[in-house]
Amino acid sequence: MAQPKNIVSTSGLSIGYKTKKTAVAIAENLTFQFGESKLITLIGANGIGKSTLLRTLTGLQKPLSGDVFLNGKNIQEYSASDLAQNLSMVLTEKLPPSNLSVFELVALGRQPYTNWIGKLAPLDIEKIIRAIQLTEIEHLAEKKHHEISDGQLQKVLIARALAQDTPLIILDEPTTHLDLLHKVSLFKLLKKLTEETGKCILFSTHDIDLAIQLSDEMVVMTQGKVVQGQPCNLIEQGVFNSLFQDENIVFDSQKGKFLFK
Repeated sequence: MAQPKNIVSTSGLSIGYKTKKTAVAIAENLTFQFGESKLITLIGANGIGKSTLLRTLTGLQKPLSGDVFLNGKNIQEYSASDLAQNLSMVLTEKLPPSNLSVFELVALGRQPYTNWIGKLAPLDIEKIIRAIQLTEIEHLAEKKHHEISDGQLQKVLIARALAQDTPLIILDEPTTHLDLLHKVSLFKLLKKLTEETGKCILFSTHDIDLAIQLSDEMVVMTQGKVVQGQPCNLIEQGVFNSLFQDENIVFDSQKGKFLFK
């Protein structure tokens, strides 16, 4: 049986930001390997550096040192057009006002492949329809995107990323603003997509209990330490015990969830 292919890997990666006088490191010497067909969640307390890590992994921000490799190639060596065919992102920002239908919004995922006038070829239409089917939003296709709920819109934005047809999809807190039912639904959808498409999906989330139950792997950021592993192994290693510096929040390793004193 063939070994799963690594979509993302890092070498000696240090992340942070630079001021005029100095560089401020948030986390150093990080080694990750994110494989195909994996659902990977990124968790950590507010302000720990999750957004900085995501920006660095997507090439939006340069590392302080070390390298990020996407499909074996340094991410800094990709042109913008090539990167858009290897990496898609789903952000939490509000969409600008427009009258686009759901189908048209999903179709925007094909922009890296269409010609300069944006004409859709038969293959583009096929990818769009497939993305709509995979996310089970056929019934929304003709609706305007401003007419649907937040939970439905999140699925539409995931469909747009699927239409872009990249081996890596990164989402920034996709479960924010969703109720528990829609959070569970979204987690299960992302899990299904990794299994059915072979893509690697990485996303940041504050829904840690759900992440523990449904992720293939997790990246946990704590003060001075970042670890990657399967949830069961991270529980055994006591990684979640130091996630929050608050004596009122404790992790129960038997139940695999956080409890409040």
